[in-house]
Amino acid sequence: MKQRKRMMVLAGATVLWLASPASLAAQSVRAGIEAWQKGDFAGAVTAWKPLAEKGDADAAFNLGQAYRLGKGVPTNLGLAQRWYEQAARKGHSDAATSLGVLLFENGDRIAAMRWLKLAADAGEVRALLLYGTALFNGDGVKPDPVMAYAYVSRAAALGLAPARATLADMDSIMPLDQRQRGVEIAKAMVGSKSVAKAAPPKPAPKPVPKPTVAATKPVPPVVATAGSWRIQLGAFSKRSSAESLFRALASGSLAGRDAYYVPVGAITRLQAGPFASKAEAKAACARLSTKGQACFPVGPR
Repeated sequence: MKQRKRMMVLAGATVLWLASPASLAAQSVRAGIEAWQKGDFAGAVTAWKPLAEKGDADAAFNLGQAYRLGKGVPTNLGLAQRWYEQAARKGHSDAATSLGVLLFENGDRIAAMRWLKLAADAGEVRALLLYGTALFNGDGVKPDPVMAYAYVSRAAALGLAPARATLADMDSIMPLDQRQRGVEIAKAMVGSKSVAKAAPPKPAPKPVPKPTVAATKPVPPVVATAGSWRIQLGAFSKRSSAESLFRALASGSLAGRDAYYVPVGAITRLQAGPFASKAEAKAACARLSTKGQACFPVGPR
């Protein structure tokens, strides 16, 4: 967020009078982030809500995170969607990605893909992977393996580990000529002026709420429960790749859960569970999304 230039009008004026409205908003958003990081979630929400109501995109995105995670306010996915969308419509690519994931989880895959594509074209790394994977699988969009390779390769080039794993799987499935075309498209996308213009300004610091409680207090193992809901973590050409991902997650966020390897043609879908309800499965996905792992709930079959 760019701060407006300001002039020193009165030597004895307070900072409140010298600061522009934009800089004051940035200070308040930052104050909310600091409160969040200290575990004062209610204080963070108090700082962000008036700014979000006045149209601040960063505050709206953070408020959406709070409602989705149930931190400082009761969990309310409807309000989370509302605040994500407000921020996304102002060019906030993180909000567009989160909105896309939320819509996808709620079954509105077509709308989800519109927001994820918008964020992916703006260069948001999670959206690049999610939209590319959707293009490959035909989830909410017409299958297009070449474009899928372009989006996923961009995410991998930006250092996203799950994207590198997905790209390796695509390498083992797709013909060389398709992969080469995907790489050329990815290069053109990076150099496109339209993509550069679509990218929203990056505030400093980036206002992504990251609770620090887990860093100081170990997360207790999840006790497996009865239920018929699962979460899907990805689709792989090799079962061994799915097994490797689950091993990496089983010692942390998915401790106590079982892995399910679901064959679909030449692809193996990795699912984990069971979860007692859709809400519990969504909560697990929300925790995983903060660590860069995409997933979505899978209902009883």
